Amino acid sequence: MKIIVDANIIFSVILNSNGKIGDLLINSEKYFVFVAPEFLRFEIKKYHNKLCKISGLSLDKIKETEAIITRRITFISEDLIEKPVWVYAAKIVENIDPNDTPYIALSKHLNCKIWSGDKALMKGLTAKKTKYILSTDQLYKLRENKMAKKQ
Repeated sequence: MKIIVDANIIFSVILNSNGKIGDLLINSEKYFVFVAPEFLRFEIKKYHNKLCKISGLSLDKIKETEAIITRRITFISEDLIEKPVWVYAAKIVENIDPNDTPYIALSKHLNCKIWSGDKALMKGLTAKKTKYILSTDQLYKLRENKMAKKQ
């Protein structure tokens, strides 16, 4: 099952790889294929300094952690997504956060959900009655169900 990883998930893992979010990303390869638009790489780099400030880690340590985490993600070029999908995605997030357009576009393109902890995005998409979003708790339960079925 493909799951799109949102930037805030990566930020959370960089700041605390031992939590529930880190566990899901690091220990779910048997159950999920994590994907992201190339835009995620840009977003992470954009916030390197803020991550250093919040975590107290050096830029080199942030980059090292980022490299370890992003190895678990397949990055997909936005060029593969057709223009009508982009238009649709932009419309969905225009009054939520236009920076989330690549995630919505990829979700529509791949017909899969986005794993996000972005409360504004989750609330906005829920209000629009879309089916694009999964919370950490929902993904955790999904993995637990898949694990139980394998036993």
